Amino acid sequence: MASAAFNGSAIDSTAARCKLFISSLVTTIVAVIRNPTHPPPSQIECPNCKYHIDVLSQWPGLPAGVKFDPTGLELLEHLEGKVGRAPSHDLIDDFIPTIEEAEGICYTHPENLPGIKMDGRNNHFFHKVSNAYDVGQRKHRKISNSDHVVCDVHFRWHKTGKSKKILDNNGVIKGWKKILVLMMRSRKDGITSRTKTNWTMHQYHLGVDQDEKHGELVVSKVFYQSKKDEQSVMCLVNEESDPFAGEIDPTTPMTYPPQPRPPNSSPSRTRRIRKSM
Repeated sequence: MASAAFNGSAIDSTAARCKLFISSLVTTIVAVIRNPTHPPPSQIECPNCKYHIDVLSQWPGLPAGVKFDPTGLELLEHLEGKVGRAPSHDLIDDFIPTIEEAEGICYTHPENLPGIKMDGRNNHFFHKVSNAYDVGQRKHRKISNSDHVVCDVHFRWHKTGKSKKILDNNGVIKGWKKILVLMMRSRKDGITSRTKTNWTMHQYHLGVDQDEKHGELVVSKVFYQSKKDEQSVMCLVNEESDPFAGEIDPTTPMTYPPQPRPPNSSPSRTRRIRKSM
């Protein structure tokens, strides 16, 4: 049984011609890039020629900083390949999995998404978006199923800021980027508390239209910002209305609002009074 050191010249011509072996090797590298803390398999073996690499003794690891971190334009190019508008890379599904659930990325809490890590690392997903209602263009962003949903506590992705257009290398609009944060909502005695969690999502869609369409495939980057503190906002809502309808970005109330200066206490008048004394 053949074996060799793990480097570019080590794979002999027999193994190099074996696509299954190369595929297993690349899949291992992809898995380590996506999750550097996850140990690789102890051995990689070709089912055809039986060529193998003893990973535990020969795997050199990856250089520090190696990661999958595409730009917004590159994500849109991957999305083009996914929807059939351009050639797709053979390994893209290993780096960006597709969520097949009808609810899209909202089918579960983000910490339950496949491969997710709460360490600030980016995770990417293809998924479809859908409208929340039969009438209007409001998108479905409420988490449908979550272990955290107890006692009137709910989670929803909330768009913040303005959509940003993504230009290609010729300055033409390729698509749009939306930034969303995960909001936690709890209600007690008619008072609603909304807490901005540390989960953030950057959603990208193709086309010149600023808003994505119902059923359209998009690509999203999801990450957990562990260094950000949560902030809570208290507000009154109508219990009979949609708890999230028409909500705006949460803002922190001013604890000490500026007070107007009395007419007789202006600095110039004070100086004149002291001078006359």
